[in-house]
Amino acid sequence: MPLASPLESLGVLDAAATAARLPWSALADEIAALLQDSTVVVPQRGVLPLAQGGSLFVMPATDRTVAMAKLITFTPGNAGTGRPSIQGDVVVFDIATGERRLVLDGPTVTARRTAAVSLLAARHLARVPHGPLLIVGAGVQGLAHAEAFIHGLGVREVWIASRSSASAEALAAQVRALGAQVRVVADADAAVPHCPLIATCTTASTVALHALPRPDAFVTAVGAFTPTMAELAPGLCQHVARHGGIVVDTSDALHEAGDLLQAGLDVAALPTLGDVVCSHGTAATVRHTGPVLFKSCGWAGWDLAAARLALRHASQAPAAMKPLTATSA
Repeated sequence: MPLASPLESLGVLDAAATAARLPWSALADEIAALLQDSTVVVPQRGVLPLAQGGSLFVMPATDRTVAMAKLITFTPGNAGTGRPSIQGDVVVFDIATGERRLVLDGPTVTARRTAAVSLLAARHLARVPHGPLLIVGAGVQGLAHAEAFIHGLGVREVWIASRSSASAEALAAQVRALGAQVRVVADADAAVPHCPLIATCTTASTVALHALPRPDAFVTAVGAFTPTMAELAPGLCQHVARHGGIVVDTSDALHEAGDLLQAGLDVAALPTLGDVVCSHGTAATVRHTGPVLFKSCGWAGWDLAAARLALRHASQAPAAMKPLTATSA
């Protein structure tokens, strides 16, 4: 076993160490367990607008033994600069002692828990879980969803569409390294008829997908998480509402699901992922024919699930994972 870095020995994990403690299937399982845990408390996240169009997100959550807070900056102006749009940390505390146990890399947690939530939804709702998978958007979430669906669903063919051909080719190389066949396409809408799995992972500044999904399609949309953002055309959302089913990640989507709100849909009436998981995929409002759209906006509960899983992994590696002390902050 490689020696831990000085920071890792104090419980501060970089991106690679954070990812290693959040394997895809185990993280999806942990999210499902959290949705059935009555001790989980998740306040509505705070969003503080920043100068130059950025935002600071403050996302706390707790269960009976663990408390965590995620502090994340979202900086759209970083697109194309080489700097990440999402930066920050997840701080994990032991409730019994008050000790900080871990500091996880925030963007890594965000990427992995978001894709793992999509994986969990696909496990319950996708009718053709082996794909092919169409990924719209070739950034961090595009890679995370490729990894999650390849490792968690057995997808072996991935189609990639991006406004940037260079980004698409870079993602294609990463996906090929995972053992999947890859096709880069210039037009996402033209690929829709060929792909029963679709993940839209764009920055959601403009609509990225207009084509109506095939009747057996599962679409997960993760790029828009405010009322003013949308990556799916209103007509697409309305079509799925009429002919298939729409599931949102949590009830917070009532205020955040820009794709659905801009389509004029009654978001409050839609089932949540918790409804689906707790009913074992038989939520009455999810049709068993027609396409399914899973709309993900983000929730601190997903970060709490990641913190719980990472903490269990940490307890299995005591030499590298000593708790942080007050003097090490």
